[in-house]
Amino acid sequence: MVKFFSMFSVVRGYNILVIVLAQYLTSIYILAHDKPLKHVVFDLNLLMIVLASSATIAGGYIINNFYDSEKDLINRPQKSMLDRLVSQNTKLVFYFVLNFIAVIMASYVSFRAVIFFSAYIFAIWFYSHKLKKLPIIGNLTSAILTITPFFAVFIYYKNFETVIFVHAMFLFLILSMRELTKDLENIKGDLALNYKTIPIVYGEKTSKIMLTILTVLTLIPAYFLIFKFNIGRMNYFFYLSIALLVLFLLLLQKSNNKSQYLILHNILKFIIVAGVFSIVLIDVNLLLNRIL
Repeated sequence: MVKFFSMFSVVRGYNILVIVLAQYLTSIYILAHDKPLKHVVFDLNLLMIVLASSATIAGGYIINNFYDSEKDLINRPQKSMLDRLVSQNTKLVFYFVLNFIAVIMASYVSFRAVIFFSAYIFAIWFYSHKLKKLPIIGNLTSAILTITPFFAVFIYYKNFETVIFVHAMFLFLILSMRELTKDLENIKGDLALNYKTIPIVYGEKTSKIMLTILTVLTLIPAYFLIFKFNIGRMNYFFYLSIALLVLFLLLLQKSNNKSQYLILHNILKFIIVAGVFSIVLIDVNLLLNRIL
């Protein structure tokens, strides 16, 4: 049982559950809002895409944990001790099995899906092995890889409405902020293991300036989503996000240690998770109407 929780921690099962929920809610309320509910919920192709995404992401967390085991021992000693209850060999076996399962599930959809997820698997490995240690490139790659599962669903439904790209831009900027904040939070371990992150290469002051710029840029898609598009009551989420981003900026100026950066990180995580659940606010009557 302890080893089960250890593996659950390694693959960050709670994050995967949120991503699965986000993919389905995005499909129902945004990407396939014009389709009957049952056609979306019981679409086997969508299910296979979601499961392939989950398996790939779980594998990505495993390989990332494999390469970052020493750094995590410094930055997250308690989580690292739990993760180490499962051997590195066992983790690698799970990594290959999960990636194999992802490709098999993708093959149910189409050959293009196999190519897509194979490229996604390789990109995650290459990021963990090489790109993660590079400043800026590593941050941007991580943000792109995080939104890739939504891109898979987007390609499947071929919905090219402008509002979708604005949503994607908001999410991408929030994720970019989160990655840079994590670098500030983990600067001790990154420095010890010679990771060339933005705070180490350019300094904390420059990192804060970059975070400030990213925060201001994030307000732009939030403004358009509130005032230029019909997103129903989800506009309350973006009002809340703007307030939290202002708070983020105020706290950022005074932050200078791991615990303070952790608070900033948690603010961004809250915005991401709250954004997932707030998708239902686009049309609170949508589910009832489509069921009927």
